[in-house]
Amino acid sequence: MTSLVSTSHLQLAAFAFGTTGWILCMISMGLVEWRVWHVDNTTIISSGIAWVGIWKVCFISYLHVSSDLKEQICHKMNDYETSIPNAIFVAQGLLLIAMIVGALGMASTIFALRSIYMGILYKTQIIRFFLVAGFLYLAAGLCVLIPVSWNFYSVVHNQTISFPPSFYMPSSPVTQEVGAAIPVGIISAILLLMSATFSFSYRFPVTPNARV
Repeated sequence: MTSLVSTSHLQLAAFAFGTTGWILCMISMGLVEWRVWHVDNTTIISSGIAWVGIWKVCFISYLHVSSDLKEQICHKMNDYETSIPNAIFVAQGLLLIAMIVGALGMASTIFALRSIYMGILYKTQIIRFFLVAGFLYLAAGLCVLIPVSWNFYSVVHNQTISFPPSFYMPSSPVTQEVGAAIPVGIISAILLLMSATFSFSYRFPVTPNARV
């Protein structure tokens, strides 16, 4: 059993990295700061800064309260808003998939590690669980990496968004920059892909009592 446990250190790290990457995926998905827009018209967007996320757009305004009180106004992005770019809608779907697939990857890793640490010497079962976990982590990492890279590209090229009039948002900013959600997403993707690599690297030791 000792020799079997000693072969799974990387896979234990895979579980730790995968769990951290999965948590960061959820954090990135929930953050509104994917794109930070700097606008010149401060009539409604009083601070001159708006945050564009994948679920909603937010900005600070004094108009609806008073000159002394500020209010954060947010508008949700719905599926029927055809003017919202594909990069945002794709991010919504892929990050939800990443969250589900990543959770399944962690579950598969837990089953494999449980067999190892409890001395259940079924070679095929352990290897299969680690392979499944590797593919699931790989899929989750790609599902995070694609929308993060796409939105990063959109920011770098200062791409515009034709928001509905009810959003009170200009179609283009003066400048825009990367928000906190994108680097968080990049770290999440790296950790998930590392977890996939570690899971794939498992090699079952030669054990006399091992069963197929």
